[in-house]
Amino acid sequence: MNEALRILNERVSVRSYKQEQITKEELDAVLEAGKNAPTGMNRQCPVFIAVQDKKVRDQLSALNASFMNREGDPFYGAPTVICVLVKEGINTNLEDGSLALGNMLNAAYALGLGACWIHRCKEMFQSDYGKELLSKLGLEDYKGVGCCILGYPADGFPEKKPRKTDYVHYIV
Repeated sequence: MNEALRILNERVSVRSYKQEQITKEELDAVLEAGKNAPTGMNRQCPVFIAVQDKKVRDQLSALNASFMNREGDPFYGAPTVICVLVKEGINTNLEDGSLALGNMLNAAYALGLGACWIHRCKEMFQSDYGKELLSKLGLEDYKGVGCCILGYPADGFPEKKPRKTDYVHYIV
């Protein structure tokens, strides 16, 4: 099977990570894949905030958990979090950010990294802490789409769950 198709078909979400930080080269490769995702009219509206600082990562984790009214780490112990944001007012911004996240998830798997899409990024950056972070970065007119957590899988890659049988309907 073609290597690209194998990666697309085998990738799974990882929810248990080693504490060891990924390398700069691995992070940059994942970010590059996100940057090269297609965007509506090539506007390239997504931006990424790559967080490896433990204090900021833990603050974002606690904030994310607060939106679910629970404690614990919604980032599953992953040492790296990439927050995907999109420019307000662009009609394809959600699709553009989602494609970037998908590319990063697949790139992570190709590199042997665990990854998972984490929701509530929009809410995180609507909070006072999130707005302050956006202001520091000059990104006040951006909103969150999702987070891509990254790290080395603690227990290997989980077994892929079967796909539902009614995904495809043909009209020929």
